[in-house]
Amino acid sequence: MIVSSSLSREIQGLALRIFDTIARAEGKLHGKPPSDVTFHEVGAIDSIVDVVGTAAALAWLAPRSVSASEVPLGHGHVRAAHGLLPVPSPAALEILKEAQAPVIDGGIGKELCTPTGAGILAAIVQRFGPMPPLVVSAIGYGAGDLELPDRPNLLRAIVGKKAEQRGEDDLVRIEANLDDMSPELCEHVADRLFSAGALDAWWTPIVMKKSRPAFMLGILAPARLLGEITGIVLSETTSIGVRWDSVSRRTLERHVRAVETRFGPIHVKVALDGERVLNMAPEYESCRAAASRAGVPLKEVYVAALCAASK
Repeated sequence: MIVSSSLSREIQGLALRIFDTIARAEGKLHGKPPSDVTFHEVGAIDSIVDVVGTAAALAWLAPRSVSASEVPLGHGHVRAAHGLLPVPSPAALEILKEAQAPVIDGGIGKELCTPTGAGILAAIVQRFGPMPPLVVSAIGYGAGDLELPDRPNLLRAIVGKKAEQRGEDDLVRIEANLDDMSPELCEHVADRLFSAGALDAWWTPIVMKKSRPAFMLGILAPARLLGEITGIVLSETTSIGVRWDSVSRRTLERHVRAVETRFGPIHVKVALDGERVLNMAPEYESCRAAASRAGVPLKEVYVAALCAASK
């Protein structure tokens, strides 16, 4: 159904990745390959809408990263196609285990996380834990049908820009030389670093001993995150050691503003020195999403956003 639909490849790809996450967990529990799994509750039309709707929302929002709180599971029993099952269900628990997601009971005798929900979280979330520092730009609520006795049955999504660490001069520059790591891992490593709170990350081509081509990973981060950031470098890359030193910096005040263009509203970052505007730059993800919706080259959206911001 998904592959034969008119949905974009981006939406199809994420939706199929979510279903694949669920299929791999079900296959492990049933002792069969994922391709032989028969979906029951998760194959129902409402679950298909949940998965595809989530994929469409993520494609439209185009977030740099997605984080989520600890996952409340609930307890008790639920009746499913296989009979009476414990809560959390075996499939949901298997998915969250593979995703290394932190879980809590939730304090209620109801199923609070289904296999569909677990599959969505496992496929889209880069970081579980407390909400990172954000400048909130939008909030959405979705209500479930189940009436809970002690709380609203709501899922809340918060969209925002990473809060600038103004006045935080206690920074460290972290570096690691890498000559044996696949470049395919670079994007994932950078995503993990930014989700953990790194202010910047970059890759520099270098030549190491024995004239070996390599690259250096550089990171700028608050000193309080030194342990977490170096832990990510050592676990996610092939480096067996990192180095760091203390640095200071001066930053311009930055605001993100929406400007109206013929492609819809586009976010533009404005850098100021007091009241004086020194730089303006359309946000890449906002331009990319608009270009995808309009079916036009990205550079056209970029120029339109810059013109609108200049006016």
